[in-house]
Amino acid sequence: IVMSGASRVPHPESQADEPVTLLGPDFPFGYDHYLQHPAGLGAVPASAHGAEIAVVGAGISGIVTAYELMKLGFRPVIYEAERIGGRLRSEPFHDGAGTIAELGAMRFPPSSKALYHYFDLVGLETKPFPNPLTAAAGSTVIELGGERHYAETLADLPPIFAEVEAAWNQALEDGALFSAMQDAIRARDVTRIKELWNPLIPLLDEESFYGFIAGSKAFRSLSFRHREVFGQVGFGTGGWDTDFPNSMLEILRVVYGNADTDQRSVVGGCQQLPQRLWRHAPENIVHWPAGTSLASLHNGVPRPGVTRIQPGPTGTGVTITDRWGSEATYSAMVAACQIWLLSARIDCAESLFSPAMWMAMERTHYMKSSKTFVMTDRPFWKDKDPVTGRDRMSMTLSDRMTRGTYLLDQGDDQPGVICLSYTWNDDAQKWLSLPVGDRVELMLHNLKQIYPELDLRGHIVGEPITMSWEANPNFMGAFKGNLPGHYRYQYQLFSHFIQDTLPPHQRGIFVVGDDISWTAGWTEGAVTTALNAVSGLLRHFGGGAHPDNPGPVEQWAALAPLKLPD
Repeated sequence: IVMSGASRVPHPESQADEPVTLLGPDFPFGYDHYLQHPAGLGAVPASAHGAEIAVVGAGISGIVTAYELMKLGFRPVIYEAERIGGRLRSEPFHDGAGTIAELGAMRFPPSSKALYHYFDLVGLETKPFPNPLTAAAGSTVIELGGERHYAETLADLPPIFAEVEAAWNQALEDGALFSAMQDAIRARDVTRIKELWNPLIPLLDEESFYGFIAGSKAFRSLSFRHREVFGQVGFGTGGWDTDFPNSMLEILRVVYGNADTDQRSVVGGCQQLPQRLWRHAPENIVHWPAGTSLASLHNGVPRPGVTRIQPGPTGTGVTITDRWGSEATYSAMVAACQIWLLSARIDCAESLFSPAMWMAMERTHYMKSSKTFVMTDRPFWKDKDPVTGRDRMSMTLSDRMTRGTYLLDQGDDQPGVICLSYTWNDDAQKWLSLPVGDRVELMLHNLKQIYPELDLRGHIVGEPITMSWEANPNFMGAFKGNLPGHYRYQYQLFSHFIQDTLPPHQRGIFVVGDDISWTAGWTEGAVTTALNAVSGLLRHFGGGAHPDNPGPVEQWAALAPLKLPD
């Protein structure tokens, strides 16, 4: 599965006609089936209708939580410090005829079934994302150690790339029961998923990604250069050596669920999803009149950002202070912000979470991420070189500072967009201190070494756009990436929506977002944790799921993740 993921060989007994989804493996609850069931997500007593619930943060997890709570008859009150969308951020180029740069999430695997439920709900269209060696990319250039390779398929590359691919596939089979797990996911056989996954947790929790591949029989029989190529070029979406320090369990959740393959982009920009949900008037809404939307409940604008969260005056619930000093008290709250903000940017009372929960939040490891985009006069890269017959420019993977360069075609009669550089962790940190102009100059210099005959500068129009998520005070990082030994912290964060054993003053306070999910960095994780919180709030207000459609709370005892001893 070097680069494209498309060449991974299926197990001969695989149920190829059934899709692989991001079901499990830690909590294999079918969120897509839960969403699609005609009985709905549940109900609460009429006495709870209209109850105000604070939602801190209007990223996709906050918006989904608020949207579903509104449908159930609650009155969500959304606080947002910056803009609706969070890391679903589609930034328009100035005078760019609607051309956008996807500064956060930009590629979405169809295995994200709960996410695609909302894409369909609001009528968003997706198209294949131009990942390396995919048909959408057209062509790919890989430049490592000064050697440049042009390819349209894996077969066009030197043999070492196929050898790396074969080693990775074999390592997954030998060390992670890959085909058996995908078969169980296809069949939604939760018993089998647990049988396969739970023994791997204590085995691999303290194993890094690099330790897994370096210790595998498949890679041990090859050279260091093979591991180096694997790190530089990677699989699915490009090089993954910046993930080498992370827990191998994080990587397995991605590849089991095909999150690294066949990804798609949202036509017109992914920020449309939270914006459309904000304005969407759902059918089958309870308590509120037809036509009610989140926007109408807020007079069109969320409340300002939050600066303080303290216990309510009766010892339960919370009192929230916004940035302009206005206070309001709520019987329940959803923290949909990046969880470090609860200690670093928001004066949040320690008593609202247990010491173990605070420990888990503080130990969360966030990946750095940097992107820089330019707009071009047209998608010139599709022009053919008259001598070689090759594309003038290609999707590019390199060991240079740019690492991944993506060419985004908006149509022949539209401006083009180039993500000059998409980097993570140490590679992202190299750009952190540089202003946007310096970043672009250095990126163009790097790309000139790969494409010496190309006048890339002559095609750039408008002003570039850049983002380093770790430098944004409302995010402090791009997405969670658990380190070895972090499974217990992850369990603590994810399971917080099960609140029966919490003391009364800590109940009714829920955390959501991809950073507390098992699928870090994937929008699916943000959506599914939002649904967990909704299920928990139904219980908190004396309601629950319909018997024909049990929710995450009702299914917890049967599907709960393995809990490791301290």
